Amino acid sequence: MKVSDYHKQGYNCAEAMIRTYNEEHGTDIPISLGSGMGSGFASGSLCGAISAATIIIGYLTGRKESTESNMARVYTKEMMDAIREKYNTHLCKDFKANKITCAEIENYTYDVLVDILKSV
Repeated sequence: MKVSDYHKQGYNCAEAMIRTYNEEHGTDIPISLGSGMGSGFASGSLCGAISAATIIIGYLTGRKESTESNMARVYTKEMMDAIREKYNTHLCKDFKANKITCAEIENYTYDVLVDILKSV
């Protein structure tokens, strides 16, 4: 299933992102981590799908100690740059104003996420 399919079932964009990743990759990241992120943190701010992708990156590649290299930050920047290059924004309200559907940004962000994590 695509992220947008779970969104249609009632999950917000962030929850749908986490659920899709868990199912496709056998992880157990709590879906509830995304519950407050939908609709741009309920205020049109940073897109919930992008936020959840960052949670997934951190969960999988985040550091355990402050002395470790912070690869999650490197992967997050790569993802953010790809999204900004394509859409010129990361904000939910801007996507909506530019008639970019939730399905489009959810599925694109997921594809970018999976592509970035292939190298991990």
